[in-house]
Amino acid sequence: MSLYKRGNVWWFKFRFCGQPIRESAKTESKTLARDAERSRRRELEIAVNRIPRRERMPLFSFAARQWLATKGALAEKSRKRYKQCIEELKAEFGTRLVCDISAQDIASYQQKRIEAKKAPRTVNYEVGTLRGILRHFGLWGPISDRVSHLRETHDVGRSVPKEHEDKLLAAVQASRAHALLPLFILSIDSGLRASEVRELRLGQLSLQWKDGAITSGELIVAKSKTEAGTGRTVPLTSRACAILTLWLSRVACKSPEDYVFPCHEVGIAGNKREPTMSHVDSSRPIASWKTAWYNACGAAGLRYRWHDLRHTFVSRLAENPNVSEGTIRALAGHVSQRMLQRYSHIRVQAKRAAIATLEPQPAVLAATARPAASASQESTRKPS
Repeated sequence: MSLYKRGNVWWFKFRFCGQPIRESAKTESKTLARDAERSRRRELEIAVNRIPRRERMPLFSFAARQWLATKGALAEKSRKRYKQCIEELKAEFGTRLVCDISAQDIASYQQKRIEAKKAPRTVNYEVGTLRGILRHFGLWGPISDRVSHLRETHDVGRSVPKEHEDKLLAAVQASRAHALLPLFILSIDSGLRASEVRELRLGQLSLQWKDGAITSGELIVAKSKTEAGTGRTVPLTSRACAILTLWLSRVACKSPEDYVFPCHEVGIAGNKREPTMSHVDSSRPIASWKTAWYNACGAAGLRYRWHDLRHTFVSRLAENPNVSEGTIRALAGHVSQRMLQRYSHIRVQAKRAAIATLEPQPAVLAATARPAASASQESTRKPS
């Protein structure tokens, strides 16, 4: 090994595996140049012997950010969900090294979240995010067999009975959010998911007009959560046609690329303080109507999720004996029998009606009773 100068900068030169190594130390200090030479030689020795470089484990907060950066191909909704999970995880593990998280720590976290009244599905999402982060750093394998997911309740949806639908409809009509009524009618009469309704464009509607009103029509779901749901065609009910007539005249959709439920603002105007729509932008979909929906549910004295409207649609189809399971799948976009059973909450009345079909008819009962009565009379007669 040797050091020499070129101008004011020190260089080092040595042979490694028969090859001359000549590089600049990029310093005017001979001491630093000597250290740079030793460091460079050590790098070569580690590389040739295939010794893996040990990396310092980061804090969990930094590790989570680094892991999320590798998920560039994710949909925006999935990325938002991961961010929400990471924020919850950072409150527990943010100041700890990612390598210090044990199976016991995860079990304690699950218990804390359950005590905070969080649903098992929510906790499992968060633990799944933690699993992805630990796996990214090669730390999940040693503890994977000691981490258990919480049991989820899959049958959480409810079908809205007719009397509750009437109450919800009255509350929705009184809502300040003008879009809530057409959203409600279209969802409960077509079974579309919230994301499918939000992304619905004018070009996906095939409508027949007469005298300025929609008489019939159908919609095509261009993009869905499942492959079976994408591209399905759903005919519109008469009340869906009626409410769409009023709504489309209000938002003035013209281009096939315009959203049926565009982004807009709701304000109060006039002496009567009536709600009004403004700043309608048909090139962007409506953001969210969750607050308006829960306000309407509160006004009706009920509590339903928006997705329960889809449950209602499928349940009512399933209650009709003339509608086949294949038709239900075609309309709702289901892909398996298990999913169909999850959504088909057949009411007790429908089950009783089905059992009633197994009951014998009155004429059959009478014919069955007569031979029995005759045999009883013969047995009571005295022998002559």
